[in-house]
Amino acid sequence: MTTPRRVVITGIGAVTPIGIGREALWDGLHAKRSAVRTITRFDPSPFRTHVAAQVDDFVPGDHMEAKRVKRLDRFGHFVVAASSLAIADAALELAVEERSRVGASMGTALGGLGYAELQHGQYQAAGLRAVDPMLALAVFGGAASCNIAIEFGLTGPNTTNAMSCASGSMAIGDAARQIRAGYADVMLAGGAEAPLSPLCFGAFALIRAMSTRNDAPATASRPFDVDRDGFVMAEGATVLVLEERERAVARGAPILAEILGYGTTNDGHHMTAPHADGREAARAMRLAIEDAHLVPGEIEYVNAHASSTPLNDTAETAAIRTALGPHADAVPVSGTKGYHGHALGATGAWEAAICAMAISRRWVPPTLNLVTPDSRCDLDHVPADGRAMAVEVAISNSFGFGGINACLVFRRHD
Repeated sequence: MTTPRRVVITGIGAVTPIGIGREALWDGLHAKRSAVRTITRFDPSPFRTHVAAQVDDFVPGDHMEAKRVKRLDRFGHFVVAASSLAIADAALELAVEERSRVGASMGTALGGLGYAELQHGQYQAAGLRAVDPMLALAVFGGAASCNIAIEFGLTGPNTTNAMSCASGSMAIGDAARQIRAGYADVMLAGGAEAPLSPLCFGAFALIRAMSTRNDAPATASRPFDVDRDGFVMAEGATVLVLEERERAVARGAPILAEILGYGTTNDGHHMTAPHADGREAARAMRLAIEDAHLVPGEIEYVNAHASSTPLNDTAETAAIRTALGPHADAVPVSGTKGYHGHALGATGAWEAAICAMAISRRWVPPTLNLVTPDSRCDLDHVPADGRAMAVEVAISNSFGFGGINACLVFRRHD
């Protein structure tokens, strides 16, 4: 049997509310400040929730030509910008690459739906002639990976999934499998989301999924805290450069971590509520650990999905206990959505990047805003301050509406 090829992360391109670029994202974590604010993108007063995490300092023209800026919507801007940043971070010279061996794998829950909403308003106000002719090319989710391919001339494997809040993690896991199996040498993989428009935002407000801590936005997202009351929506994108290890070493690429395993399951239970015992989330973790040829006792850190919803955080705690067994009590488990909110399909990619950096930088970020732990969330959730520690192996969890569960396993590169 052919030995599967090894996959490493050589670049990170981040467009997030706490920082644009890999170093800015890392600095944002160390600053221990939440990016959640009262929404300014539109009037949130009709809704129960008035807060979100916006990327306010993003300038598309800093990352692409003016022609591309004009032809793309905000979702497309995030995708291309994050990809450009990732390529630069990896010192990847596409001019000398075999483009058929370079692909793109992206995830998004809503794609260009926010832009479609805006254009529908234009249509109602002034008719079809007022609608952007590029609308049909912007609104479908697959525009994410296709725009990457077009921007950089990539002809390798290309796919975009729409698996709700697990999309970004699944895109990375699927991309790693493409490289391991020999179908590609390099993959740009991650997630993007631009959901801050009235209808997209309002849809989640209608089902009472989001926090209503409108008088204290910075503490609205509080994973594992007894007073958590829902997630906080965010926007942005993160793209990772994944490479076959031997070629990355040969070209002297900066290697941040190795991707060892990937597992995914479905609860088959409910569209919004997880199994209370987290049984299928636990199985996704176990599958990822088995795929990595490890055992639960070798996991040293968990970057949790930690959405700050009453049901998810307790179910995830139960799932981690099931997956790791007695070893769970010795493992730090932190969630970073208190910093940057929850950008649906993009967040798993943000958190994969954070997990990889936690390994390479030997520092685990804290769970921001965790003041009074829920008694049912009884693991070491790293409250208040980050923790300096040499993590060799870590996992990152992402769970989404529809019962989707995904887990990635990372290891320090030897």
